[in-house]
Amino acid sequence: MKKLITAVVIAAAALIAVPTAANAAGYVPTGSVTVSNSVVAGGTTTVNIAAGAFVGNETVNITVTGAGAATIGALPTTTVRATKTASSNGSLAIAVTPPVGGSGTYSLTATGATSGNVATTALTVVPSAAGGAAASATNPGTGLAFTGSTVPALVGWAAGGAIALGVALMVVMGLVRRQRNAA
Repeated sequence: MKKLITAVVIAAAALIAVPTAANAAGYVPTGSVTVSNSVVAGGTTTVNIAAGAFVGNETVNITVTGAGAATIGALPTTTVRATKTASSNGSLAIAVTPPVGGSGTYSLTATGATSGNVATTALTVVPSAAGGAAASATNPGTGLAFTGSTVPALVGWAAGGAIALGVALMVVMGLVRRQRNAA
């Protein structure tokens, strides 16, 4: 019984300690990260990180991830990395320019090289009025209507393969059952 109680106490201590270790990284509150204006494809917007978020004059590694031209696996994404220096009070202003044809959500992460503080924000990019935007009910006559699919072809092949494996499994199970009944 003592071993069971000891195990429960250790498990409870681990449940309390693990979230504390995760918060030790020094995350910057979301209220300290602001976007100066709407994020339009092809336009430049500024992401401001408030004073005190980083150590003064600290090197900050910036990563922006979102939809783009590069393909990793079956999903088209691109990651852009940059390095900037925080101001003397620890604030930082980052100019972000999404691609002209970009749309969707982009994730910006800024990590202090010395402090380890991490600031994140999501940028929702809307297509620009120019540059081949798809026609829609709110934006008629601007380019071709979108008639395709956003699902990569690999997903279709994977689904077809899963169905084929299921059919093969049913055939094998039927053959095994016949052999057992015949014996």
